[in-house]
Amino acid sequence: MTAYLITNVSVVGAAPTDLLIRDGVVAETGAGLTAPDATQVDGTGLVALPGLVDLHTHLREPGREDAETVESGSRAAALGGYTAVCAMANTSPVADTAGVVEQVWRLGREAGLVDVQPIGAVTVGLAGERLAELGAMADSAARVRIFSDDGHCVADPKLMRRALEYVKAFDGIIAQHAEEPRLTEGAQMHEGEVSTRLGLTGWPAVAEEAIIARDVLLAEHVGSRLHVCHVSTAGSVEVLRQAKARGVRVTAEVTPHHLLLTDAKAETYDPVFKVNPPLRTATDIAALRAALAEGVIDVIATDHAPHAVEDKECEWAYAWPGMLGLETALSIALDVLGPQWDLIAERMSRAPARIAGLDGHGVDPAPGVPANLTLVDPAARRVIEPAELASRSRNTPYARMTLPGRIVATFLRGEPTVLDGKAVN
Repeated sequence: MTAYLITNVSVVGAAPTDLLIRDGVVAETGAGLTAPDATQVDGTGLVALPGLVDLHTHLREPGREDAETVESGSRAAALGGYTAVCAMANTSPVADTAGVVEQVWRLGREAGLVDVQPIGAVTVGLAGERLAELGAMADSAARVRIFSDDGHCVADPKLMRRALEYVKAFDGIIAQHAEEPRLTEGAQMHEGEVSTRLGLTGWPAVAEEAIIARDVLLAEHVGSRLHVCHVSTAGSVEVLRQAKARGVRVTAEVTPHHLLLTDAKAETYDPVFKVNPPLRTATDIAALRAALAEGVIDVIATDHAPHAVEDKECEWAYAWPGMLGLETALSIALDVLGPQWDLIAERMSRAPARIAGLDGHGVDPAPGVPANLTLVDPAARRVIEPAELASRSRNTPYARMTLPGRIVATFLRGEPTVLDGKAVN
């Protein structure tokens, strides 16, 4: 295993220092380190962060390898500064058995670019009718701890209660896609002024807020852990704030696109801006940003959702919802939050690693810590070119936008997956 000496780098925004990586861990830190056998990396002007962790990634394999594979998604993640991602269950076949989650887990290990932690389905086939093999997935080699029907809401309150009770046995988490389906039937975008003007069926904010309110009450009742996926409305923030004040075991995430883009993007009728939950209003964005800074929202999660060309480049009504996110998430965080490095490290690495129980991830670089880290050039600016992305899909809403920050290097247990801004293998 090659040793690396990163010189003159700022660790999470602190004064510049040197980092010596050896045998998969940070062996030493301090100014003026020497290591003749180590490969030197000039960290001048760079910031070292704990490797980013994504709680919400769609890798599409098995079943939709035309849109993404575990390997291509892992490569995109590494280039985005990630060392671990949690892969959602809406594959084909659905990841609702021990066999499928183990397949995804093994594919991640074979790729070797990030740690891929599968998320298991809550219900069989995501159908919302009966519980999937939660215990078998938890006991599998993949050791699943988070379960979600993401893309579908667990709408039946009795079934949701049973799921929350079941996962208590191994301190698991139910991650809910909060959408009351009877309120969003035929919805094409956020319900509001823009949808009215465009004549598109609206997705009301209350459809999200009602499910979150119900589920925090259920989680409080049974004393279980609830995670709320892709929070998108100001009203949802208030429900979460009240729940956390009462001590409910609830965590929540927000996506980069819900922190930056509004429903006005739908005026172009460009399907790249169609997403679920939909882009909301400037008022919602302000509430989400404030909640992220406050800690009411714990995590920035990408909801990286690659789609094949035929599923996205079509009429708005027929386009599948979803956007790419892994390779641009840190840039969006910098654009939205500025260089608040400790806050970025907390929301994009430490907190998601804690929630997912990923040992060795989400820990700031320090002696004895596994060398899972990323180096960022905060002064760089880059134009997002879809053709240059590592994902097999091209549905980025940031095409040709100029964004701040560039990932210079990513290390997974001391081995570089990215150097000089390029994938190592």
